[in-house]
Amino acid sequence: MQNKLTQMLGIEYPIIQGGMMHIAGAELVAAVSNAGGLGTLGQRVNVDDWHEQIKKTKESTEKPYAVNLPMHVNELEKRINIIIDERVPVVVTAAGNPASVMETLRAAGMKIMHVVASIDQARKVGDLGVDAIVAEGGESGGMVARDRVSTTVLVPAAVNAVKAPVVAAGGIADARGLIAAMAFGAQGVQMGTRFIATPECDANEEWKNAIIKARDTDTLVVPRGPAQGRMLKEEILPGVMAGVVVGMINKIENVKEIIDNMVKEVEPALKNIEEQLRK
Repeated sequence: MQNKLTQMLGIEYPIIQGGMMHIAGAELVAAVSNAGGLGTLGQRVNVDDWHEQIKKTKESTEKPYAVNLPMHVNELEKRINIIIDERVPVVVTAAGNPASVMETLRAAGMKIMHVVASIDQARKVGDLGVDAIVAEGGESGGMVARDRVSTTVLVPAAVNAVKAPVVAAGGIADARGLIAAMAFGAQGVQMGTRFIATPECDANEEWKNAIIKARDTDTLVVPRGPAQGRMLKEEILPGVMAGVVVGMINKIENVKEIIDNMVKEVEPALKNIEEQLRK
């Protein structure tokens, strides 16, 4: 499963794990990267704790991995210096304009991906010369845009708008989602909620079990400080984030099983599509 995105990132499969704050730690990141995808370390408020997670990730995998870097994060300059000193191979910027950090990160030899939620954002960061764009639809868990655009609309529109490879995010959990994303023109997918329900994720067991029990209608978007986030409904489990894809997740699996199964299911899914198109 090689294309421009996988070759650029040095990964085996076009599957990226979303950098979920606090719960995407070194164990999860390394597991995804070791399984052939791209693990992404989530932010932590304490810079020292976050730095320690980067060190642990480097100790746990020799494969490429990424670090999520929201533009509004505390002590941004210090974090950038840490990323450079630790020779992090890929940085996923988000939640703001990455223009102020692009030159520094590029000079350090890093690949830069940026998360967008609209076509205007995609065009702006595309003009900046990011290496890839993550087009995150409103189905995704965590912080979401106020003007939410469906993944099925955002991804093909972003592909039309930019030259950089596009990664589809939001509502994806299996090989069918991967194939659909590629049909829209994307070169890979990013999954967050799917990787919460794994032994390697730092989320607690109550959170993981709630995702398994939740139905597709069991999330909603609520105010979250100055922004807003998609979360599980309070009657399911209050205060935790998850995407609408919870309706497709029915068991806890380890990371390698998830990625191996996705890859294994691609060919049968493609065959089914081909048979339908020939009828």
